[in-house]
Amino acid sequence: MLRKRTKQDQEVVRNWEEFLNPAILRGKLISASIYLALFELLKDSVVDHIKSFFTSGFDQNGSTTDPKYHSEVLVRNPSRLYASLSWLHEHNVIDEKDIESFEQIKKTRNRVAHEMLQLATKHSKPDHLKELPVLIALLRKIEVWWILNVEIPTNPDFDGAEIDEDGILPGPLMAARIMTDVALGSEEEASRYLNALHESKSKL
Repeated sequence: MLRKRTKQDQEVVRNWEEFLNPAILRGKLISASIYLALFELLKDSVVDHIKSFFTSGFDQNGSTTDPKYHSEVLVRNPSRLYASLSWLHEHNVIDEKDIESFEQIKKTRNRVAHEMLQLATKHSKPDHLKELPVLIALLRKIEVWWILNVEIPTNPDFDGAEIDEDGILPGPLMAARIMTDVALGSEEEASRYLNALHESKSKL
């Protein structure tokens, strides 16, 4: 006599069905990879702009930083990342809500990185995707601030120019948009960048 399948049996079968389904498995792994990559973009945005701001010159080993980088930034926290977040907060680049958002984004990032196998083998919809708009919004906020408050004021080409803040598309944000569109978007969204590239090549 055959044993009746329990809910646990059904769950095990469903997990295997999804794990062995190429489209589902690829989708989970791609979405996880995109999230991890975008988090690294955000971290670079937090840290690198400030370090570049305090760059004082170059020597045989590369760029050199002003001692103020240590006394005004690094002294705030043993973690360069959190020291940089503190500096951004003090200079009103980000606010308390942004700090809270970053903590949630980081918590999700750690869960995705440390539980990749479980994400791939369990029957569940990746919930880290709902964090992507928050991550991208924070990335944009930081990048646009640097452009408006540092890059434009120090570039004479923009003297007297009227700046459309909504029209600013920083490089990291463009990279984030392309990655999400190509990897996670519809077939039409995924193809339009390659089609545009082929069209531009044909005009050369």
